[in-house]
Amino acid sequence: MAAFSKIAQLARPEAFQDYLRANGIGLPFLSELPEPAALNLARPLSYRDRTIGNRWAILPMEGWDCEPNGAPSELTRRRWLRFAKSGAKLLFGCEAAAVMESGRGNTRQLTICDRTVEATAALHAEMVRTHEETFGRRDDLYVGLQLTHSGRFSHPHDDTKLESVIAYRNPWLDKKFGNQDTPVASDAQIDEMIGHFIHAGELAARAGFDFVDIKHAHGYFGHELLSAYDRPGKYGGSLENRSRFFLDIAQGIRKAAPGLDISLRFSLFDVVPYVKGPDGVGTPITDGNYPYAFGGDGTSSGSGYDLSEPFEFIERIVKEADVRMVCATVGSPYYNPHLQRPAAFPVFDGYAMPFDPLKSVAMHIAAAAEFKRRFPDLLIVGSGYTYLQDWLPNVAEAVLAAGMIDSVGIGRMVLSYPELCDDILKGRPVQRKRICRTLGDCTNAPRNGMVSGCYPLDAFYKTRPEARELRSVHASHRLD
Repeated sequence: MAAFSKIAQLARPEAFQDYLRANGIGLPFLSELPEPAALNLARPLSYRDRTIGNRWAILPMEGWDCEPNGAPSELTRRRWLRFAKSGAKLLFGCEAAAVMESGRGNTRQLTICDRTVEATAALHAEMVRTHEETFGRRDDLYVGLQLTHSGRFSHPHDDTKLESVIAYRNPWLDKKFGNQDTPVASDAQIDEMIGHFIHAGELAARAGFDFVDIKHAHGYFGHELLSAYDRPGKYGGSLENRSRFFLDIAQGIRKAAPGLDISLRFSLFDVVPYVKGPDGVGTPITDGNYPYAFGGDGTSSGSGYDLSEPFEFIERIVKEADVRMVCATVGSPYYNPHLQRPAAFPVFDGYAMPFDPLKSVAMHIAAAAEFKRRFPDLLIVGSGYTYLQDWLPNVAEAVLAAGMIDSVGIGRMVLSYPELCDDILKGRPVQRKRICRTLGDCTNAPRNGMVSGCYPLDAFYKTRPEARELRSVHASHRLD
């Protein structure tokens, strides 16, 4: 296992900078944040005909705590209202919402459909009201809903049983996830899926959202289609065909809900899948070339990327679907989490980091900066910042100052410490005891049948019965 220092051990800015230099990790960094009035994080963004009030964004996460019918629950409500009070002015997707039953990643995932739209609309309205009550205005808040189909990672009826919908035969992923006998989705099935996305867009507009995000990231169905190089038919082969899914959805939503904006959460590049090696450390699933990494360099090391085709895809959707806002992410939490969700502690069904997680953060930020340089007129939202922990604001401010990104998105950090955004904007000291330390329990809990939440740091979840159950699961893994 690669040796690396935990971020909490690098308690002074000089220690963090020295560590970066000693390990050859290139990350922009400000040792001291400017006064609140001079923060780049506080600068508004002009976007289309709107002003977004600052440069913080809350990223969409897949909840595991909705009602069984897909409607938001009281736990969902609590989380969304915390987003509203965070101080961020761009709520980029709020939640990953399935557009149809077959696309639910878990049995408690939010689903946007006719039976849930009224409850979702009510929660959206309450969230916007709460933001206005907290910060005195709502006109500079921009709120979206992410639309998704989990594809290969769908669990619509049983959280322990995959009911995959796959885009093509991938021998490595088929073996890893037991999909050898799973039929490939037909063109007719994909046509039907597109119809559900379009209808979900109509419902999101009815519920009051400013935009919908069409997820093409993290190995879910839209993202998997982008690497369907050898799939026959109208959705595979050429990039024109592999782009058709997104374009048909976006153009359909434009017609059905003309006032609704459309964004894209996009894995800029993928790499070879990893598995747990004999020593518990992540290792590439193949020692030969891996031909299905969209935006990757095709090698088994997973250490590089080639953004030429991702750039061509973006050029196409900007021209043909007038997409102007993109959230840049990388990889997949299911088969290369060290890249997509670097962490100090592996989740129970994961693996130990094969190298210092800060190298993944630096790679992620550098790729997003290349993307911004290539598309200066797009609003680019960054992600992958939570692992920076205490130094997240210092890196975020430096990245914005260098023009490497337009908005800094945070995900896991918001579960434990949503007010980080407002604390930084107001010049208040960071509350170190609430900083996400990437312990993994926001993943461990739901993967063991419990609702999602931050059990180590959020007092609300610490007192729930599941916290005790989760401690027992931890103990059983230590014994193993």
